[in-house]
Amino acid sequence: MARVKGGMKTRAKHKKVLKLAKGYFGKKSLLFKAANQAVMKSLMYAYRDRKNRKRDFRKLWITRINAAARLNGMSYSRFMSALKKNNILLNRKMLAEMAVNDAVGFTRLVDMIR
Repeated sequence: MARVKGGMKTRAKHKKVLKLAKGYFGKKSLLFKAANQAVMKSLMYAYRDRKNRKRDFRKLWITRINAAARLNGMSYSRFMSALKKNNILLNRKMLAEMAVNDAVGFTRLVDMIR
């Protein structure tokens, strides 16, 4: 039986990796082994940071809500507790948006739950 060489498959795999490594510095964009390592690492970072992005945004929203609540004489935890007691179902993203862009509305909301 004739020997089968994997040249075309290997070339295609290398091209795919090098295309993903386009724009990397130095050998990482030119040589397959270095490029493959860099691409694998960046894909790991991408997966991890898709999870972390959600965490970071939640932290940002809480910080903004806390700052706006304190301007109105209330702490974040008391504010969120009062919202729940009054059955006001606004998520943190919308509350943070109100705190930044609609300070008057946020103040009215704080007065309503007092």
